[in-house]
Amino acid sequence: MPSRRPAPTSIRSVLTLSDIAFADAHDLLARYGLQLHAVADGVAIPGSYWGECEAGLVGANVYARGDTPVHSLLHEASHLIVLPPERRAVVHTDATDSVEEEDAVCVLQALLGDALPGVGRARVLADMDHWGYTFRLGSAQAYFDHDADSAWQWLHARGLADAGRRVLLEPPFGAADAA
Repeated sequence: MPSRRPAPTSIRSVLTLSDIAFADAHDLLARYGLQLHAVADGVAIPGSYWGECEAGLVGANVYARGDTPVHSLLHEASHLIVLPPERRAVVHTDATDSVEEEDAVCVLQALLGDALPGVGRARVLADMDHWGYTFRLGSAQAYFDHDADSAWQWLHARGLADAGRRVLLEPPFGAADAA
């Protein structure tokens, strides 16, 4: 299971929401029935578990500022994506206490990176390492490639990823209407 420590003091080397097109992130989340909200610089992010510049969750809403790391945005959105609509509706700040779900979310956030122009899974995984995620095999990439079989199966069972090909599946028909 991955663990995480607080953000580093310098975030210059991680990709942030201001480095990509907001519309691309908005449209990706909308495919899963989520709404991305821009928060003004310097304003506290609603529903942020970690505080500072980390993305926040309230219901089917994801909140982020320009300085929010893309990996944080994708991680928090992934928590909502894996939830059924009735659980998603009551989320505020903390989406899960399940180790299995947290493991799967770490894989899903990398897969979602592939769906964002100019991002990609390799960048998401590298940024996770820089940010302070820690994995038994030493890196997010090693976890993704060699230690996440149960996470892949968890995502596969929910129709979110193909565990055999190790790819993201398109949202099921009607997912955008589920929120």
